[in-house]
Amino acid sequence: SALIHAATMVTAGIFMITRMNFLFDLTPDVQNIIAIVGAVTSLAAASIGLVQNDIKKVLAYSTVSQLGLMFLALGLGAYQIAVFHVITHAFFKACLFLGSGSVIHALHGEQDMRNMGGLKKVMKITFITFLIATLAISGLPPFSGFFSKDEILMTAFHHNKALWVIASLASIMTAFYMFRLLYLTFFKSFRGTEEQKHHLHESPGLITFPLVILAILSLVGGALSLPGNSWLNDYLAPVFLKQAEHHHFGTTEYMLMGVAVVGALIGIGIAYAKYIKQAAVPPQDSEITGVSKVLYNKFYVDEFYNAVIVKPIYAIGTFFRDVIEAALSGFIFGLGRLTNMLGTEGKTLQNGSIGFYLFAFVLGLCSVVVYIFLAK
Repeated sequence: SALIHAATMVTAGIFMITRMNFLFDLTPDVQNIIAIVGAVTSLAAASIGLVQNDIKKVLAYSTVSQLGLMFLALGLGAYQIAVFHVITHAFFKACLFLGSGSVIHALHGEQDMRNMGGLKKVMKITFITFLIATLAISGLPPFSGFFSKDEILMTAFHHNKALWVIASLASIMTAFYMFRLLYLTFFKSFRGTEEQKHHLHESPGLITFPLVILAILSLVGGALSLPGNSWLNDYLAPVFLKQAEHHHFGTTEYMLMGVAVVGALIGIGIAYAKYIKQAAVPPQDSEITGVSKVLYNKFYVDEFYNAVIVKPIYAIGTFFRDVIEAALSGFIFGLGRLTNMLGTEGKTLQNGSIGFYLFAFVLGLCSVVVYIFLAK
């Protein structure tokens, strides 16, 4: 998950559009569609992540949400910024996935956050590294996610205010559900079984050492493209037909940075009030109702896809399979029976009589002579 979901497979589309930037620059309408789809994806995935209880599902939908922000940047023509967010996202998301793996390892396969809690006391390294990565994905300075996400939001504000609002809401939601995850997993008292509690332990160095490295990168990774530092843009310049836009920091830009930070703090504050002050625990699946149920079931997209696309196509495929199979079976087995019949009838000619063989030979020879004579 840390390698595939954070840095490679899921960002393949980002890489493709970035490499083909000269074609997308020729189609502004397509770029607008990419930006809109990216912003909506970011918001939809973030809203689903608000109510998930599986620790890896929360991280999975956070990945989808962050990919939406990257596509938003691509649609706005900010290819360098999208690549920058790919890099910082790889740092903190890999740390988060490996951190969740450390937690799951300590709990012997448990992934439901409702059965966790209080782990910071026994898993200090995992907790500290997870906290750093959570602060990074929430977009708080001076962590890496702040710099890349802030550039995306700033670009969206200058191009399309509506997309900026959507992306900002997604960012606030991100801060909420990530700190919801942090609080439910590491704070308050342990909610698992007594057996799990008895065997709680910090993961070995083989697991925690990569966490420390990734946490450090999540902390300092933003230095790749600090305001005034054009190293990353210069490095990527040969790839792009158009040069990156350089935002001159003024009152508006600092205001946008402040709004982003305040939004993240609001999300964190709501999570703190609910899961630390009120010590709330998410309800069991059967007790989830209303909007939460819609979000928990991912807007019922899977059910819709299964009912409208999968089942009809499967039914059509089954029908043609039965029809074609019956026709082909009849044809193939019919050929077999015909061949068998011809063989059975043909073998009667082989009766072992030399006189019959000579008669057949002479008869065949005469037939050839008659055919040649008539042909002339």
